[in-house]
Amino acid sequence: MSRGGSNRLLTPEEVAAWLKVSETTVKNKYRTWGLRPQKVGRLLRFRERDIVAYLEDHYG
Repeated sequence: MSRGGSNRLLTPEEVAAWLKVSETTVKNKYRTWGLRPQKVGRLLRFRERDIVAYLEDHYG
């Protein structure tokens, strides 16, 4: 089980606002950052817990 966060799905726009980067940056860099997207149809969604884990691993 992943640590922290919830299973809530976030849009790239919500992730971008949280990380204070552009939505384009999220769409271009999520693979580099090691984030696994959840596909809903053709749309990208990210689990909140994965974003929390990324931030803890890289920023403390």
